[in-house]
Amino acid sequence: MFEQQPEDLRFYVKQLATKALQSSEPSAWFEVLYAGAKGDTAKIPWAKLTSHPYLQDWLTNHQPFTSGQKALVIGCGLGDDAEALAHLGFEVTAFDISPTAIAWCQERFPNSTVNYIVADLLAIPSQWHQAFNFVFECRNIQALPLNVRSWVISCVASIVAPGGTLLLITRVRDTEVEPSGPPWPLSDSELKQFENLGLQQVEKFVFLESEQIDVKQVRIEYQLTSSER
Repeated sequence: MFEQQPEDLRFYVKQLATKALQSSEPSAWFEVLYAGAKGDTAKIPWAKLTSHPYLQDWLTNHQPFTSGQKALVIGCGLGDDAEALAHLGFEVTAFDISPTAIAWCQERFPNSTVNYIVADLLAIPSQWHQAFNFVFECRNIQALPLNVRSWVISCVASIVAPGGTLLLITRVRDTEVEPSGPPWPLSDSELKQFENLGLQQVEKFVFLESEQIDVKQVRIEYQLTSSER
């Protein structure tokens, strides 16, 4: 997890994010980070080379799935979460804003059925509107500043098909006061925006990022019960 990385890596990532914010390009730093890593996964703080344990736990307890359901992985990084979904029979699209990350995925999984593409969460393709039965969002919203938060939440909600599921994993904060970041944990009112957009909370699980570090996180399962927006 991010806090368990060396101090110099945390400082470097924060520098990149701060510079991108100052340039009004809040997501531009991801490509800088991936390209600068030059294939070294140790330089990507969230690269675990396995699917997220709380995604895997949810999948294990929610089988079986209907083969051929369309799934989308937001900010797919190095592709492990997308591959886990593909192995269960989902028709998976996985995107990242970083071309280097996408090329890395294709290199790691040359025979994958996953459709890895470069895309921007802040500019979702129109053909993705309500197009996916399962959407996985893990810590991408928290990596973007509060001045784009409402927009990015709206973008995430817009891609869930009627009757579909959004599985969200994110850090949370107990106050509405703007936190220092990155990352910028989500507040209760920000999470409430998903419900305002038609997503009904089905299950909420609270956990800490590690036993040593008191970083509160949640895994929330939402379902879109109506096609109305």
